[in-house]
Amino acid sequence: MTESGNGPLSGVRVVELAGIGPGPFAAMLLADLGADVVRVDRPGGPGLGVDPAYDVTNRNKRSVLVDLKSPEGVAHVLELAERADVLIEGYRPSVAERLGVGPEECLARNPRLVYGRMTGWGQQGPLADTAGHDIGYIAITGALGMIGPPDGPPAIPANLLGDYAGGSLYLVIGVLAALQHARTEGGTGQVVDAAIVDGTAHLTAMIHGMLAAGGWQDRRGANLLDGGAPFYGTYETADGGHMAVGALEKRFYGAFIRLLGIEQEAPSRDDLTAWGELRTTIAARFKTRTREEWTAVFAGSDACVAPVLSLREAPQHPHLAARGTFVEHGGLTQPAPAPRFSRTPGAVRRPPAQPGADLAEIARDWQVPGLLATRVADDPPAGPAHAGQQDTAG
Repeated sequence: MTESGNGPLSGVRVVELAGIGPGPFAAMLLADLGADVVRVDRPGGPGLGVDPAYDVTNRNKRSVLVDLKSPEGVAHVLELAERADVLIEGYRPSVAERLGVGPEECLARNPRLVYGRMTGWGQQGPLADTAGHDIGYIAITGALGMIGPPDGPPAIPANLLGDYAGGSLYLVIGVLAALQHARTEGGTGQVVDAAIVDGTAHLTAMIHGMLAAGGWQDRRGANLLDGGAPFYGTYETADGGHMAVGALEKRFYGAFIRLLGIEQEAPSRDDLTAWGELRTTIAARFKTRTREEWTAVFAGSDACVAPVLSLREAPQHPHLAARGTFVEHGGLTQPAPAPRFSRTPGAVRRPPAQPGADLAEIARDWQVPGLLATRVADDPPAGPAHAGQQDTAG
């Protein structure tokens, strides 16, 4: 029986041509929602040097090890594509075509296939064939330039903004929309071109509207939502921790300055010329207590203040613990599947896929017996292995 779990995508079959970054994360999200994701790994070392046993972005998947440089390997991928609903690849433009597993070959075998392409620059354009990473993609869209202090360089938001928000999530949206079309009467498969630059630019839609209306200055640290406002930012506490303040609305701001204890001395928030003084007053007050003490002060209030937690601290936050926002599976603490569904909840069903470990299962479930006839040189007999890296976008 096909491995699919109980999520809303139960019964949907996905082929993922292994890469790094946004492609695997997108495939993980589909797998979390119940899709049967087969990851096609190839011989070689891990893309980022991470032991596959800890690569949470490969949870809920199964893996086969295939040499795409061999005719047999290409034939196996096309067989899988013929039985799939979705295929995801994250190569540079034309690499899949050169390997013989591009959209033309796959759609010829399966006209209803949704062929998802995850790249940084997109399939066309002057930079399409050049290497890149998250930081460069968000740099040219204007998104990186918005983040950081006015008197310092742009702040780097890890690879969350480009790779995952502007990349993975837009790929998933596109794949699901195309899948809906393919399954309607008269619908067909198609190619989804998900470029990180496109998705990241799309994320700035509201800011562009505000900019056009004169409600946003085109520089860092000068606006309501970029740290320019003293009542929307972070402040250091006595123990070196930080508190995040988001008291935008006036009634929430009133609760904030009252609980902070500066209600009588704080200058008017409506006086933009006094924002510097207000920031200094807020900062000085926060420095008088520890992060834990301020967390207790603001607990249960509408002041919109929260402690800034580390990755290891976050799972223990009472609210996140109560919701089960993080789960432990196979000894790994990790974010739980999101979003949530009332009738068809997703779940962490399987640990990170070990390259090649699920060959027999997949050959049986997907009815591709030829997979069993070909073993690549690096195919492990059992136990942990290392994922291959291909010519990827991230």
